[in-house]
Amino acid sequence: MTLTITATRISPSPDKLGESPIWDDRLGRLYWVDSFSRLIRFLDYGKDEVQSLEMPSMIGSIALCRDSGQLIAGLADGIYLVNLADGALDPVYVPEPANARVRFNDGKVDRQGRFVCGTMGVFAEPEGQLVRVSAGGGAECLATGIRISNSICFSPDGGTFYFADSLDRAIRAYHYTADAEPLTEPRIHVDTRPYHSGPDGATVDSEGFIWVSLVQAGKIGRFAPDGSLDRVISAPVDMPSCVTFGGPDMSILYMTSIKDSGSGRAISRHPYGGYLFALEGLGVTGIPEPLYG
Repeated sequence: MTLTITATRISPSPDKLGESPIWDDRLGRLYWVDSFSRLIRFLDYGKDEVQSLEMPSMIGSIALCRDSGQLIAGLADGIYLVNLADGALDPVYVPEPANARVRFNDGKVDRQGRFVCGTMGVFAEPEGQLVRVSAGGGAECLATGIRISNSICFSPDGGTFYFADSLDRAIRAYHYTADAEPLTEPRIHVDTRPYHSGPDGATVDSEGFIWVSLVQAGKIGRFAPDGSLDRVISAPVDMPSCVTFGGPDMSILYMTSIKDSGSGRAISRHPYGGYLFALEGLGVTGIPEPLYG
């Protein structure tokens, strides 16, 4: 089967560090963040006007809540509920004592409604942790020694958890249960070294395949549940950062990208670096994201 894939630039201006796109099928709305500029951005399907909420710190990730007027967000120092009407914050989990050498990064809601979010070393030191926060606000540490948390997503049945420390250049797969149990020893699901990139943001489709942003290679990879390569497509810019499925029939792959991460590690040379894109014609669909709580 021959596919004709189109990529449309849909944001009117670039993000410095676009990340964490998330589609709300209840509202027909796409959310994403400009992490470095401290902005949560959103765009209603079929509309042109992008709205933004300013946050008090860098934003690692966002996810949907049962209350469509809220998001849950990993900010630099902790996890908060964000009121979309006015940007007010309600802390869910803020570690004590504060550690300025780490910040929260990638995160997703599991099929049980818990937010799983990883921290990262600000200077890529192995000081990050992987934290799971329940609806009641209880938090548990799932892993330590992480440098840059990324690629968090879950299989459609919730039984497999995908995660990467990007500097390892590998996506791990863990057996995952509905109970508050420790993670099992992972297997290496995808070794991304042959693709000349560490893994960045990821999502799964309705067939259980994982889509991964290969940020340093300017590519997006699709890998089967057994870890084998299905396909690699060229991104419309040189530094794709994260992907999610959305649109009325969940067939659009939305992709954020990087203009300048602010760390010196990622600076785009493409004129459209940092823009949000919609990729169509992939021949697959996604599934709605779970809701926190």
